[in-house]
Amino acid sequence: MLATFMEVLDTSVANVALPHIAGNLSAGVDESTWVLTSYLVSNAIVLPLTGWFSSLFGRKRFYMTCVALFTISSFLCGLAPNLPLLVFFRILQGAGGGALQPISQAILVESFPKNKQGMAMAVYGMGVVVAPIIGPTLGGWITDNYSWRWIFLINIPVGVLSLLFTFLLIFDPPYLVRKSLRDGARIDYIGLGLLSVGLGFLQVMLDKGEREDWFSSNFIVWCAALAVIGLVGALLWELRKDDPVIDFRMLKERNFFVATFTMFMLGFVLYGSTVLLPIFLQTLMGYTAMQSGLVLSPGGLVVLFILPIVGRLLQRFEARWLVVWGMGVTAYSLFIMANFNLEISFNHAVMARVVQGFGLAFLFVPINTMAFYFIPKEKVNNATGIINLARNIGGSFGIANVVTLLARRAQFHQSVLVSHMTPLDPGYQSMLRGAQQMMFAHGSDPAYAATQASGLAYGILQRQATMLAFVDNFWLMGVTFLAMVPLMFLMKKMTPHKPSVPAH
Repeated sequence: MLATFMEVLDTSVANVALPHIAGNLSAGVDESTWVLTSYLVSNAIVLPLTGWFSSLFGRKRFYMTCVALFTISSFLCGLAPNLPLLVFFRILQGAGGGALQPISQAILVESFPKNKQGMAMAVYGMGVVVAPIIGPTLGGWITDNYSWRWIFLINIPVGVLSLLFTFLLIFDPPYLVRKSLRDGARIDYIGLGLLSVGLGFLQVMLDKGEREDWFSSNFIVWCAALAVIGLVGALLWELRKDDPVIDFRMLKERNFFVATFTMFMLGFVLYGSTVLLPIFLQTLMGYTAMQSGLVLSPGGLVVLFILPIVGRLLQRFEARWLVVWGMGVTAYSLFIMANFNLEISFNHAVMARVVQGFGLAFLFVPINTMAFYFIPKEKVNNATGIINLARNIGGSFGIANVVTLLARRAQFHQSVLVSHMTPLDPGYQSMLRGAQQMMFAHGSDPAYAATQASGLAYGILQRQATMLAFVDNFWLMGVTFLAMVPLMFLMKKMTPHKPSVPAH
């Protein structure tokens, strides 16, 4: 989990450092966002190909190569003298990091019997769920106190430790058959190309969509068209192949399909709310990056402590009932956030996040347990690539959705609220007179005091409209999660695996 935690952390830790990176490297803020986009694109392309690469090169060898590539490229990112080189090194870093999540998950699933797989997934969840929660806080603290370069350089000792422990402790299982190129194994260039084009342009579209005003931009239209052509082409091509790069036929297994879709929605809500809450706290409540991080961090700690308990509960209860409970609690936490206003206390915000963390802890482990319950061990490598891709793409959709909805709903609420700011509205006129008198008492002349009062009223209008847009976002995510509950009744029954009692 060392390398995996490090890799997931890097998907969010750079977000808060973007203004510093742009300033230090003499780049515009829009240009600097390619630091994030380039990483996500290369990461998304490599992630589902993990099973195929593992069988081609040997899983342990491929994993160690990826850790080494991630560590070296992190070092190069920390030394990058300009933005183009930083983006190039981030592409290498994303390519190295793409395989770390699915391979570590596959190793954990294979290394434990079914009665201990829940606990193994709890260990995995500690990295994959907690890392994006603490990422922005850690990134902000490092950037404020040291330099943005250290958010990359801190990966080096972790990567070296991971390489050492992997070399000493991890071994490929005997049933993981290697397909050597010398023995006639062929590289499916068409499948690889279609998948790379589809995933790459999908990620660019989601990351740049709101900034480019979505489909009013020719760039986004082309990205969407290429993403559809690539993904549909890859699906049709791979289904015809006897030895596909990605085995989409696995989605015919009902539990795996439902669990994969549920994981997509978990990524949608987890990443969406993790982006939304700090924006709310910093733009409307006036919190610093560090203070907003302190609101998020207790939720991460709750996940950390609850995950092992969930691992044990899986030995007694069917996984889908734990997922139903988790969805209900997470939806409840989002409805709490939908009742936020501009006067909430720090403790209120923390408690909402703690409740959400409690609910999320009951989702990640049982969903993974349901996914792999009926999957043969020799196909686990491929399955982990697909389900991790679903979570990451879900996260990208979630972030794109909340950012777009926030902008659109703020405009909508502003147009509704401004209709009340007329000379015929007594409340508005009373507020203007009070503000004008206050400005006049502080030394403004009557004409300027009137202008200041109107500006103050408009500022309040904008804050209230944005607040209502946040409420809409939180409410929509809560309803989305509740709508997922009926899917759990489509799952095949899974008997909890209780630990065996040793004979005397």
